[in-house]
Formats: sequence, C-alpha cells, structure tokens
Amino acid sequence: MTQFFQIHAQNPQKRLIDQAIGILRQGGVVAYPTDSGYALGCCLGEKKAIEKIKWLRQLDDRHNFTLVCSDLSEIGTYAKVDNSVFRLLKSHTPGPYTFILNATTEVPRLLLHPKRRSIGVRVPDHRITHALLEALGEPLMSVTLIPVDEELPMTDAEEIRERYGAHIDLIIDGGACHLEPTTVVDLRDIPPTLVREGRGDPAPFR
Repeated sequence: MTQFFQIHAQNPQKRLIDQAIGILRQGGVVAYPTDSGYALGCCLGEKKAIEKIKWLRQLDDRHNFTLVCSDLSEIGTYAKVDNSVFRLLKSHTPGPYTFILNATTEVPRLLLHPKRRSIGVRVPDHRITHALLEALGEPLMSVTLIPVDEELPMTDAEEIRERYGAHIDLIIDGGACHLEPTTVVDLRDIPPTLVREGRGDPAPFR
C-alpha cells in the first residue's frame, strides 16, 4: 500500500524523513519533490526498484540515470571530475541542472549506459531532498517523473497519487514544484554540450 507523507518544504519533519529512509532501505520506490518537478527515486543497487522505475517511465537501457547527490564531494565519488569540470560544477550547484559525466567504478553497472560508462549527477536546491540525502548517507538513484508521451514533469503530489499510487511505495507531498525539468549538460568533453534546456539557465553552456 502506498504511503503518503506531507513534509514541510522549509522545515522537513525528522520523524517523517526517517520513515522515508526506512522505506528506501527496504527497496522502496519514492516520489519526492525537487527544485524542478517531482522525481522517482530509490537506493543504489536496488535492482527491483530500478526495474520498477524503468517500467513506470518506460525507459530503455540507453537512458542516462541520475545520481542525486548532497554535495560536490559526493559527486566526485561516483563521477570523474577534473579541475575544469569541478569549476563548472561549483558555479552551478546546487541548482536545477543535471550533468552527464564519466562514471567511476562506484556506480552499479545496472545504472550505466550499455556502451559508455556515463552517469547523470545533480545537487538539487530543495530542503526535503537534502534532508533525505543527509539521512540516507548516499545518493538517490533518480529520474524526473515525466509521464509517458509527455514533456513536462509532474508537479503535484495528489495528482501523482491518483496516477501512480498503486505502483509507488511512498509519495512525499512537499507542495507544488516548478514545471520545468532540469537543464541537462554533457560535461564529458570541454566545451560542454547542452542536451536539454530546462529550468537552469543554459547560457553558460552554449
């Protein structure tokens, strides 16, 4: 049965955050708010949860999954970051950007593109997300909750419950989110490649 937590966007209740972490650690799939729409998340290495997210979003093995990280140092554990990339990341995190980088061996193989060892990483600017990450102690495997055949992410927890409630273990209602998805930037080579324009200002990466 799907659980539904109303968590304060500015002062997340520790009791509810801890319960959410328990659900994640048991292999659950969670819908949670970010600074650019709601996302689906699970713990790293939880194969059944990852397969469920792929099924919900109808994603194939070529999709770049994203590790939602608490800070830059955590990104450095899972992605290869040289000095030039570090400066770009430092200037644009936290914020509504997803960066594609070459993955390190810390990333589970089931998250990687079959032909290239790349992974998406991001540090959102949202207090509920950071409370989850701090309590979890590791990144969330995540994808933006964009319904099949649509272009914009879902922004309302009640609508998520109506549409996906039978398939998600927990929905965190943190209030309405922004309508635009993240801006996606490929940083595997410099100069960067702008993959998708979203809420983050794309101008620095053109």
